[in-house]
Amino acid sequence: MTTRVHNFSISLDGFGTGEGLTFDAPFGSAGHRLHEWMIATRFGAAIVGRAEGTQGVDNAFAERHSPGIGAEIMGRGKFGPQTGPWTDLGAEDEWRGWWGENPPFHTPVFVLTHHPRPPLEMEGGTTFHFVDATPAEALKLAQEAAGGLDVRIGGGVSMLRDFLAADLVDWMHLVQVPIVLGRGQRLWDGLEGLDERFAVEATPSPSGVTHLVFSRR
Repeated sequence: MTTRVHNFSISLDGFGTGEGLTFDAPFGSAGHRLHEWMIATRFGAAIVGRAEGTQGVDNAFAERHSPGIGAEIMGRGKFGPQTGPWTDLGAEDEWRGWWGENPPFHTPVFVLTHHPRPPLEMEGGTTFHFVDATPAEALKLAQEAAGGLDVRIGGGVSMLRDFLAADLVDWMHLVQVPIVLGRGQRLWDGLEGLDERFAVEATPSPSGVTHLVFSRR
């Protein structure tokens, strides 16, 4: 049972999302520029309901997202832009995520938040569990729910950085996108020497992105 990261996109200056997340802009000022490479693939087309997509190296990496995964951990910011107690949000308390009634996870998903709430059961096998836990505690919960399969760390930036700092990631696929964001949340802050823990392999793509695979030494 390993802990994996898949399809996590960062800019040339290391930002994994922009500023100003809203219900209409889940990546804030970054828009969808970090994820255009994936949206163009056959894997991405299936998620957004488009008929066709590319089948090259980008798709080969993107499709590794789900096989062998039994649970996911994500930060509250990936589930939605809300902050604070859920009961203070009024109609926003009814928010069920950006993915519709059948999210693309199909596993238990543990959402890290300082404000736990009852689980949210969706179609297709996805149930969101809202837990106040450290990275190690959340990983233990996810491993117990994964049924012997692997656990995916889904982001956002700050929670992935916390898992890397705690040395809880075994394998990581990052995608370096050739854009400069200049603002937002940077992944690498405080992670000096991370490369010493991993063997790093870079695969360029005709789309212009570079796939970086970090495998624990």
